[in-house]
Amino acid sequence: MIKQYLQITKPGIISGNLISLIGGFLLASQGHIDYSLLLATMFGVSFVVASSCVFNNYIDRDIDKKMERTKNRVLVRDLIAPRFSLLYATALGIVGITFLYIGANPLAMWMAVIGFLVYVGVYSLYMKRHSVYSTLIGSLSGAIPPMIGYCAVTKVPDTCALILVAIFSLWQIPHSYAIAIFHLKDYQSANIPILPVVKGISITKNHITIYILAFMIATLMLTLGGCAGYKYLLVAVAVSAWWLGIALQGYKTKDNSTWARQLFVFSIFTITALSIMMSIDFTITNMRLSQ
Repeated sequence: MIKQYLQITKPGIISGNLISLIGGFLLASQGHIDYSLLLATMFGVSFVVASSCVFNNYIDRDIDKKMERTKNRVLVRDLIAPRFSLLYATALGIVGITFLYIGANPLAMWMAVIGFLVYVGVYSLYMKRHSVYSTLIGSLSGAIPPMIGYCAVTKVPDTCALILVAIFSLWQIPHSYAIAIFHLKDYQSANIPILPVVKGISITKNHITIYILAFMIATLMLTLGGCAGYKYLLVAVAVSAWWLGIALQGYKTKDNSTWARQLFVFSIFTITALSIMMSIDFTITNMRLSQ
């Protein structure tokens, strides 16, 4: 039973969000790490993300049973009663928000609340089922954790925080489109109007290329804006160019599924590498620290 309650929180998604959160936190810390603040922020965000994932599992029960990759999820198989999942999700959310308010600061808490509302209220309840633009909205909630980590330290948003939002939201769009391509039949079966289903794979490849180019520019801005150093910049250029190269190979491939999986896997490597580099190669030239 404990395993099932853990599964519906989507631990993989929590882990991914924690990596980006730590990147933002350490970037803002500039080498002076408050470990108690870091732990409180990590716990708070973990619980809020877990809450949003449980609510998402509850909302998506009907479409999950139509998709091969989700048909065995806990709530689809009725291994946990839906009403208990709602109570569980609510409890997780309350604990997470409390952690952030007490252990971090009100700004971090409100950012988490906004991310939660966007993901659960706007994306899960409406956009995912009704709009081809759902991925764009969902990407905004995915960009909130690094900003929370950053603002847990700074207590105020600044240019570096906004650049982080741009980087992580732009990254998430081609990442999500890649998933939709190699799971295209699932999305078609569930009648989810994501871009590859509505516009086709060829159009989606164009969008993937455009968003990766925009992502590349955003990653450069972290150094040009005085937030990260040149070692970060070199890694950012290298992994972004490699990711773009994989995207361009999609125009020649005859196996879209395999190509999309490669694009997806490398997207995870890309954002992990950037999160690590911004954590260890920061600068102290931004205005907040020069005052």
